[in-house]
Amino acid sequence: MRPQEKSRQAGQTRSRHLRLLVLSLTTLIAISFLSRLPAWSLLELRSFDYLSTVDDPRPPPGGPVIVAIDEPSLADINAQWPWPRSLHAELISQLRAAGARVIGFDIIMAEPSNPDNDAAITKAVGPDTVLAGDETLIETPQASQLIRATPLPQITEAGAVTGIASVELSGDGTFRRIPGYEDGFAAMLTKVAGVAPETLPAGRLIQSFGPARSYPTVSYYQALDPKNLLPPDYFKDRIVLVGLSLQNAPAIDKGGVDAFATPYTVHTGKLVSGVEIQATIYDNIRSGLSIAEGRLPTVAACILISVLLAATTVWRATGWLTIVTSAAALLAFAAVSAAGMRLAHLFVSPLGPTVAYISVVCGQAAFDFAEERRNKRQITRAFAQYISPDLVKRLSNDPSQLKLGGERRTLSVLFSDVRGFTTIAETLKDDPEQLTGLINRLLTPLSDVVMDHGGTIDKYMGDCIMAFWNAPLDDPEHALHAVKASLAMQAAISNLNRELEREAAARGGKPHVLKMGVGINTGECIVGNMGSTRRFDYSCLGDSVNLASRLEGASKNYGVALLLGEETARLVAGTYTVVELDRIIVKGRTVPSPVYTVVHRAEAEALANHQAFIAAKYAGTLAPSDPALDRLAADIPELAPYYVIVREALVESGEE
Repeated sequence: MRPQEKSRQAGQTRSRHLRLLVLSLTTLIAISFLSRLPAWSLLELRSFDYLSTVDDPRPPPGGPVIVAIDEPSLADINAQWPWPRSLHAELISQLRAAGARVIGFDIIMAEPSNPDNDAAITKAVGPDTVLAGDETLIETPQASQLIRATPLPQITEAGAVTGIASVELSGDGTFRRIPGYEDGFAAMLTKVAGVAPETLPAGRLIQSFGPARSYPTVSYYQALDPKNLLPPDYFKDRIVLVGLSLQNAPAIDKGGVDAFATPYTVHTGKLVSGVEIQATIYDNIRSGLSIAEGRLPTVAACILISVLLAATTVWRATGWLTIVTSAAALLAFAAVSAAGMRLAHLFVSPLGPTVAYISVVCGQAAFDFAEERRNKRQITRAFAQYISPDLVKRLSNDPSQLKLGGERRTLSVLFSDVRGFTTIAETLKDDPEQLTGLINRLLTPLSDVVMDHGGTIDKYMGDCIMAFWNAPLDDPEHALHAVKASLAMQAAISNLNRELEREAAARGGKPHVLKMGVGINTGECIVGNMGSTRRFDYSCLGDSVNLASRLEGASKNYGVALLLGEETARLVAGTYTVVELDRIIVKGRTVPSPVYTVVHRAEAEALANHQAFIAAKYAGTLAPSDPALDRLAADIPELAPYYVIVREALVESGEE
């Protein structure tokens, strides 16, 4: 690679790395601001919902048993809600007799009912009973008032323990955190059960244990008769929680339903009863399963690591491998976050690292895409004038196929020139518009033919076209395509002559008849951008180019429209019938080069006779009166002018 090219690429690399650095810093700043938005916090909590439930954890062994006030119980008991407290007293007696260690009622008994019923529940409760209370914040424009509803004093005086069953919901209405009540319902259950931790993990994220009815659950009416309706020792030494658990979630007595959204709601779309939530809180407290949230330094470090990983991913380039690497990185972020919850009970949301990684990678990919589009436009502008749209598209899609500067290539070079055009131009010297129009009408179809056959137009020289094949893109059949193009150019000239003849007849004038000579040669050339730093052309140089130009000029001396070099003839001999005409010496060479043309209609015998004729011509044994000249002119009509020219040359040679 040339020093200038190396310097240019190094500059582009430095510019790309600087842009990547700016992008990374911008991403860090942007995420710092975004993380302050409430919506961002909710998105992080939603990621917690998915990751904390992805492995579908189940309740720890030895957890609470739920006695559900459900639809079957409502139907079986057939009493208006709220049920008589004497019924709850009967349940307490049955559960205690069945061996329950702690009995918790997630039912608020804050107001007096029937005196006999109140007396019955008062007599039934004891130190092993936890009754729910409620705490509500009432906010008005004038003031905020905290109202706490607790069980009747006579019940608590009988030994029952009060636990506040209120829960805290996130901004999206989902239950995720352990309530911050020292006398919370689940906290009091742990105390009564003797499993209370040293400190209450208030405010920590809660680990859910499945969707609704994941805890062992029996209907209320079954618990009233456990000996007959439940397995033996079902409640023995268990924590038993009693509460509403309605599958169809009707509004009981217009009082609403004690059910909430949990992390599992994102999977099931269903709410979980309040009594099951209390069981979940209890298990989180007693088993130490609640999850702490990562502090700001930890989160910032994770985001910084993500940005560095993203920058490393796109440091050199972006492509299909970037997609694979990015997908693996994003999965790794989620996996590490989930592992942190399971192994360390620490939640660091993957949202920040994920957004940071995607922002850097996609941002750099967008810059690279824009740069690639810019390069494609430059290539398109540079080559659209010279090669076919299909080749321009191939170059723009794969610029690596293009080597700017000079390189050695084997090319097939074509020169075409309109014979006698100088005379036509002299005739039209007083009508420049008609002359210009004629040139454009001539060069347009000829150029289209070259491009349609995959050629590159090097330059126009008046009415002459120079084109070549096998650069800038590889073309294994470059010689064949060049010859096909030359024949199609002859057909295009014929079509234009017919148009000119019709136009001349319409105005009563004489048409300008156009005839074209073409020379094609194949050989090694130097091809690339040539010129000055301010203006250059994509062109080729070399002896092979000179020979192609010489062939075009010599074609009229042999009475043919197409003259081929030796290598071109060899490469197309399998497709076309090529015949040798002569040997010429190119300026700068001492060895004669054979030249050929293409014939379309010739018998094998005629071709053999022509070859014998050429051998005699080289041997100097031909005479103007040789009957072979007339016989060959009849057998190969396309070469009749050539045989006439040979005879005239023999006559002139004899006169000398």
